[in-house]
Amino acid sequence: MSKDRTKKKSSQTQTVKGTLDIAKSGMGYVIAEGFEKDILIRPNDFGRAFHGDTVRVQVNKDIVRGRRIEGKITDVAERKQTEFIGNIQLSKSFAFFIPDGSKEMPDFFIPPHKLNEAVDGDRVLVKLVKWDKGDRKPEGEVVSVIKAEDINDFAMKEIIINSGFSLQFSEAAINDANHLMPTITREETKKRRDCRDILTFTIDPVDAKDFDDAISIRNLDNGNYEIGVHIADVSHFVKPGTELDKAAYERATSVYLPDRVNPMLPEKISNELCSLRPHEDKYTFSVIYQISNRAEIKHTWIGRTLIHSNHRFSYEEVQEIIENKEGLHHKPILLLNDLAQKFRKERFKKGAINFSSTEVRFQLDETGKPVGIIVKESKEAHKLIEEFMLLANKSVAEYVSKIKVNKEPIPFPYRIHDTPDEEKLKPFVAFAKKFGYTFDMQDQAAIASSFNKMLKEVQGKPEQHVLEQLGIRTMAKAIYTPENIGHYGLGFENYCHFTSPIRRYPDILAHRILQECLDKNLKLDKKWKRNANIAVNGNVKQWKLSVQVINTNR
Repeated sequence: MSKDRTKKKSSQTQTVKGTLDIAKSGMGYVIAEGFEKDILIRPNDFGRAFHGDTVRVQVNKDIVRGRRIEGKITDVAERKQTEFIGNIQLSKSFAFFIPDGSKEMPDFFIPPHKLNEAVDGDRVLVKLVKWDKGDRKPEGEVVSVIKAEDINDFAMKEIIINSGFSLQFSEAAINDANHLMPTITREETKKRRDCRDILTFTIDPVDAKDFDDAISIRNLDNGNYEIGVHIADVSHFVKPGTELDKAAYERATSVYLPDRVNPMLPEKISNELCSLRPHEDKYTFSVIYQISNRAEIKHTWIGRTLIHSNHRFSYEEVQEIIENKEGLHHKPILLLNDLAQKFRKERFKKGAINFSSTEVRFQLDETGKPVGIIVKESKEAHKLIEEFMLLANKSVAEYVSKIKVNKEPIPFPYRIHDTPDEEKLKPFVAFAKKFGYTFDMQDQAAIASSFNKMLKEVQGKPEQHVLEQLGIRTMAKAIYTPENIGHYGLGFENYCHFTSPIRRYPDILAHRILQECLDKNLKLDKKWKRNANIAVNGNVKQWKLSVQVINTNR
């Protein structure tokens, strides 16, 4: 009888993996696959977990409170963050660190030799050193003391830390980067298409330091134009399995704040080796088109290249050239703008939705204090670059989508955007109708057309911004996935991120897989579908075939 009871009890107990969310009340909730509701975790059952950590939870389906299953954290699979801001409390023989924040956290024990000259009451940045089983409290070390004059600096750092990003790269990652050489070798040049004699330039924000895309243009004898979209070849330098690759994988994206960038890659990579700076030979991964003057794409070539940028433009400089029809390289710029406008018009004709969001930038004084706001308007210069980047992303995804192994599509980080959810759309349609805007709900194409009609008619009216923002919120979130269903908002059947490998890890993955396709050297894990773990809410997980992605809302 006792054996039967044991079997019954164990059958109701299981261990699952999920993310710990600690509410202001102090109660914890774990979001785990296969459970309709979050698993309730009481504070005494947090174990050694912090808010945001990926944890393993033991649940007993017999223990239910208000239809919610309770659980107990048994292990921390992955830390969301390891650096924290708070205050030091000192006594004669020991020190404790009291973390900031509304989320429940234990105090850290700080050994005297790891105080880094901090004194009682100091505000400090502390790094988690260890929290072994059996230890009552985690152990930390003071990374730095926050002084009053550094308060704005640490306010920015606190945002980065609380979002789970590291402020510094590991010594191993920095060493990897420092050992990389900018030399253009003869051996590598033979493997690439040499585009150094073609007019090439970059167009970026005036304060940009990492230039990861460039455009080249020249006339062909057949009357068409050869236009190249050249992207920094980050995958040439960042090899799978290196400490540098691991650091980029953990960060997954560069983080942009009002006064700084927390980069995905060390500056040696992002601002030197891979940045397409003018008057320097650079390795690139390119999509090169033959295009007619009617914006008809006659031929597409994809592969690794070598370029030499002739000039670095800001958006403002290019906009002035477009408006005044004169200036340095004004003829090719005007031609590119004309083609971009034709591509844009064709996109909307095929069902793309013309959502545009207002970008706000802060003006800061010399201490980093905000003193004003600048609202940036997207002009033709921005749209010129946008259209050619969209075209390159689309072309790469189209090429990869046609490749099959054993009649199966290869795993690839497509950027997909699902159709709107009807239940979310209905209240928005009713709200828009109050302002006189009607929607045709017959099918997805009709909905896209209705959105574009509304977005055009609402321009300059008092309700413009509220309808634009609410309209965006009715849309599904764009995500990365190997299951390609197309991009509804852009009106593309195939789409990926290829054009920003300096600041997005999925783009590096796209480059690596694309090169395997071009080399016809695909090493497909037959079990990749079963093992594919798609990232959720910005947490990076790994696919087989080294396909790793991060979901963002862009």
